[in-house]
Order: sequence, then structure tokens, then C-alpha cells
Amino acid sequence: MTRTTVLRNLRILDPSRDLDEAGAIVIENGRIAAAGAGALNQGAPEGADIVDCTGLVAAPGLVDARVFVGEPGAEHRETIESASRAAAAGGVTTFIMMPDTAPAIDDIALVEFVLKTARDKAIVNIHPAAALTRGLAGEEMTEFGLLKAAGAVAFTNGRKAIHNAQLLRRAMTYAREFDGVIALETRDRHLGAGGVMNEGLLASWLGLSGTPREAELIPLERDLRLAGLTGAAYHAAQISVPESAEAVRIARARGANVTCGISINHLSLNENDIGEYRTFFKLSPPLRGEDDRKAMVDALARGEIDIIVSSHDPQDVDTKRLPFADAADGAIGLESLLAAALRLYHSGEVPLMRLINALSTRPATIFGLDAGRLCPGAPADIVLIDLEEPWLATKDTILSRSKNTPFEDARFTGRAVHTYVGGKRVYALG
Repeated sequence: MTRTTVLRNLRILDPSRDLDEAGAIVIENGRIAAAGAGALNQGAPEGADIVDCTGLVAAPGLVDARVFVGEPGAEHRETIESASRAAAAGGVTTFIMMPDTAPAIDDIALVEFVLKTARDKAIVNIHPAAALTRGLAGEEMTEFGLLKAAGAVAFTNGRKAIHNAQLLRRAMTYAREFDGVIALETRDRHLGAGGVMNEGLLASWLGLSGTPREAELIPLERDLRLAGLTGAAYHAAQISVPESAEAVRIARARGANVTCGISINHLSLNENDIGEYRTFFKLSPPLRGEDDRKAMVDALARGEIDIIVSSHDPQDVDTKRLPFADAADGAIGLESLLAAALRLYHSGEVPLMRLINALSTRPATIFGLDAGRLCPGAPADIVLIDLEEPWLATKDTILSRSKNTPFEDARFTGRAVHTYVGGKRVYALG
């Protein structure tokens, strides 16, 4: 049993109830007992810890559905513990860990390893996604039923696409029987084979090979058709061009059970940020043009894109401080996810309620997680946000073991100042 905590003088945002009002949150035994304008109608419980939160916004803790962690196999890049601390600093209270480890998370023992390590060392909730194919090789399906029973919340090939349509059809059919979600990155291995940035005039000027948007769109449309054929729950993990958002919208209109996500990088940055071959901006899918970025922000605001992910992918100096074409793809993002998303709110492009929905409530719903809500009975996973706090993202303040952020020395307005997981404060600014 823990003491009761009262967070008062808050603006409370709860997309699960479409609630935006001033009030208080009462936390008892790790769960929310009351939240809203009437939470203290009977007064604060006797002996409660009272926390004055004047000027802050309370939102459900962020749920990041695409996080790469080095443990096991590459702990020098990121461990489960260090990733959890970075997450808490960014207001992320729950994240889904991708199976791209060494060895890959493709059997029960590795799912149990992640869960046990998270219980012992992490300060946020961590759920493993299991490999869709053994060793992520794209050739042999894993045991979906056993993996889901062990605690896997989705099936994915992580950074790797699935090229065998027949295998994917079988996987979708199999996953449907276990109410499993198939989450895939779409990338054609031939069209995008040599590309290292967005195909276009800038790539030509820089002398770099480009990846056309069709390298994403063609396999995505195949996947959407297979999802409609099998009735499976399908999630396009990262889309980056407006044609992809349109394809998902059309598939939904046909009755397919499909959703999609986008990384915060593709909502905040464009191909021009690569500048003089800056490898921290080398991502997969590549950063697109500014018109594409703006179109994706509009699609997010309309609800056509379901969720925003950090696509947190730690890389060390040995893989990033190389010529642009040779550098590894990926950037860290757990700590900057919320702040970068708030840029869209401050610019007036996306309402705050829609942002919090895409960052928390909607991903929790898609992957069946007990998170993303501030209603009575929900876990007390809460982020308190100062919308107007100005700050500079410096390398020295990064908690992740890797420092490959595209937002180094970026100026932000708004950040997480307190993060609660299960009613316990796990992060406080300063």
C-alpha cells in the first residue's frame, strides 16, 4: 500500500474521454482514483501528499511503439535500463521494444528475458515485440501463439521488411487467430537497395544515391491488400510520404483493419537538414522534402496517421562518424519525442488533444496496452508538461548511452517536467 498523492491545479488532457479541463488527479495504490474538475469535491483524502502543479498540463504518459534497444548484444549502445531513464525524461511511460537484438527476440526465453530485465532495472513499462520470422531473416515464421502468451504485444521484423508475400499472408492469417498485431516497415529491397537519402534534386546535388517514394508505397499497398484478404490487424510502422497515408485511408474504406505510424523525425525535419552530409540525419525511411513533411503533418491532424513514434535507434561513433553513404541509419529520440511534437502545437498545425492522442492513447489502443488514459481505475502513468518551458537540447544532457540525435543544439518550447509510472515519480526536471 502506498500513500495517496493529489496533483492539483492542473490542466488535464485525457483523449480517452475527450477531456480538457482544469482540475486535480488523485492517485491511490498506483492507480487513478479520480481525475477532473470534480476530483476534490469531497476534499483531499486525509494524509495525502499534495503536489501543487500550477501552470502544468497533465496528460497520459506517452506510449512509444517503436524503440530499438541494444540489450542483449549491443549494450554499449543502449541497455534496457538506460533506455527507460531516457524514456522517463521524455515523458514516455511505456514503450514497445523492437526484436532487433543479438540474438533476435524470436523465442519465449528472450521475451521472458526482456520482461524480467525490465521488471528488475527499468523505471518505465517495457513490452517486447517478437520477431515475425526466425532471426529476422524473413524465411520461417516464429511461434506466434507461444510468444504472445509469453508477453509479446506485436509481431514485426523490426528494421527489415518482409519480401515474401506468401509468407506474409500466412503470418497474417496465423496472427489473426491469436489477436496479434503485425507491424512492418515497408521497403522494397530492389527499388531502395542503394539509396541513402530521398530521391530528388538535392540528392543529385550532393552526389548521393536516392530512394524513391515508390520503394515505400509499392510494398505498403501489397501489405494492405493482404491485410484485407486475411482480416489481420496490420500496422504500417513508419510511413513518410502522403501517398502512403492515402493508401492506408483507402484500405480502411475497403474495410481492412489497418493503422499506421510516423516517426517524429519525419514530422519535424526534411531532407535539407542533411546539410553538409550530417549523418545524424541519415534515417530509414529517408527524410523527405518539405512539401511531403507538411502533407504528413496535415494527415496527422486529420487523423489519417494514427500514431507518432520516436523510432529511437541508438548508434555509436563507429557506425555514425563515417561518410554519409556508409553510416548506419537511425537516430535516438525518446528524450526529444514530446518536445519535437510540441512544435506542431505551437505552430498551430496540430491541436494539443490530437497530439496527445497520437502519442499516448491511440498507440495503447492499437497494441492492447493498459495505458494512455487518465480515467478512474487506469494506471497512474502520467506526464506533467510545461508547455512554455524554453530549453536547449545539448549533448551533455542526453541520458541515452548513444548521442546520435538529429536535434542536437535544437531550441524547444515545452517539455516533460515530471513523469509518474504506477503513481511513483520516476523523473523530475532538475
